Amino acid sequence: MSVLSDIDNVLSKVKRIHMVGIGGSGMFPLAEILHAKGYKLSGSDNNESDILKRVRKLGIPVFLGHAAENLGDAEMVVQTAALLPNNPEIEEAKKRGIPIFSRAELFGAVSRHFDNCIAVAGTHGKTTVTSMIVHILYLTGKDPSAVIGGKLPTIDSYGRIGGSDIFVGEACEFADTFLHLSPACSIILNVDEDHLDYFKTMDNLKASFRKFADKATRCIVYNGDDKNTLEVIDGLKKPLMISFGERPSNTWYAANINKVSNARHEFDIIFKGEKKGTLKLAVPGYHNVLNALAAIAVCDYAGVSVQDSIKALESFMGAGRRFEILGRYGGVTIADDYAHHPQELKVTLRAAKAMDYKRVWAVFQPFTYSRTYMLMDDFADVLKIADKVVMTEIMGSREINTYGVETSQLAAKIEGSVWFKTFEEVAKYVTDSAEEGDLIITLGCGDIYKAAKMMCEIYESKGISKV
Repeated sequence: MSVLSDIDNVLSKVKRIHMVGIGGSGMFPLAEILHAKGYKLSGSDNNESDILKRVRKLGIPVFLGHAAENLGDAEMVVQTAALLPNNPEIEEAKKRGIPIFSRAELFGAVSRHFDNCIAVAGTHGKTTVTSMIVHILYLTGKDPSAVIGGKLPTIDSYGRIGGSDIFVGEACEFADTFLHLSPACSIILNVDEDHLDYFKTMDNLKASFRKFADKATRCIVYNGDDKNTLEVIDGLKKPLMISFGERPSNTWYAANINKVSNARHEFDIIFKGEKKGTLKLAVPGYHNVLNALAAIAVCDYAGVSVQDSIKALESFMGAGRRFEILGRYGGVTIADDYAHHPQELKVTLRAAKAMDYKRVWAVFQPFTYSRTYMLMDDFADVLKIADKVVMTEIMGSREINTYGVETSQLAAKIEGSVWFKTFEEVAKYVTDSAEEGDLIITLGCGDIYKAAKMMCEIYESKGISKV
């Protein structure tokens, strides 16, 4: 089954749901919401993780590994997008005639349980802006439900079930996932070249974003400084069309942007020509000025005053895996970031270089063969921003390497860079070579964070305490 209305019909009739890949950051918050709504869940995944521990704390049984018998008496199956072909649980569900839906379809169905769905899309910044919005709404008593692509320390989770009609969801464009959502408000942060293994052309990508924007029933919040975004929303008419950016022509714009300290900025918030306040950000990076402005614009739509949004954002310290400081050991700082596209690497590494570190180590795990192949020169250019570059093998995820691409080809374009086959080799090399005053930042949307944790463990095993 794949017709959008099918899942709504099935969800209204079943109580027992099995989730294949329940340990994913996108699956877990949906499991939390279904659990809170009274569904009986079970799940499976390949590897033990912190998320699986959280799933078990909810009383949801989890199977490590995939097997036909894991389905039990399931009446419906939800599968993550990252499954390999011929998964035994999916094959068993087909054999037994159990309805099977994608995570994207379930996400869409959940969005229709709320009158005010706020969907945050964009090639870059989705998790940060979604986190900022949820942070503001949560602290100002709006009690939102949410699905976030990263862990938000404010709620200590990847999502939550609230008591209001507001649902905030991170809307990913890959494979047209966001077209399953039913937003009252569509947000477009930017539109950049990515996922061309699926979309093939930028025109197709823009067409998909336009469909997403047009699904909004109440408003579109969009980056008025981004050429591709403006092309996407051109001619669309909604009750509210709200733009943000640095140009005074936008509904909301940032003015008098100043670097305060350690790559952190403050700026004036202007609404239709009138100054509404000044925000001093606690998170580093110039890119977070527009991220914060977008969040303020959305929260104004949701009924939060600018002053309340400012107060909340001054305590926003970032989302998990977004320039997340994991520890400082003997003067060496270890951080982790989800950046996996050249533009994301650029803003992250520029922010890192603007901070008070002696050297910046970029420890990068390329993600998907198609992206690495298509954007290799761009990756090489932005990684050169770092003082030291260390890389791992490419994480293929859902892909087969039909491109013949290897990390060694990327390394050959970056003078002085090195690459290793295992995280253990990466962690040993970096900790042996890093010096006091250095920043080590692991980069990628796969499991490179494991290498960062290994580095922390190496320092601790040497008796170097975390500070």
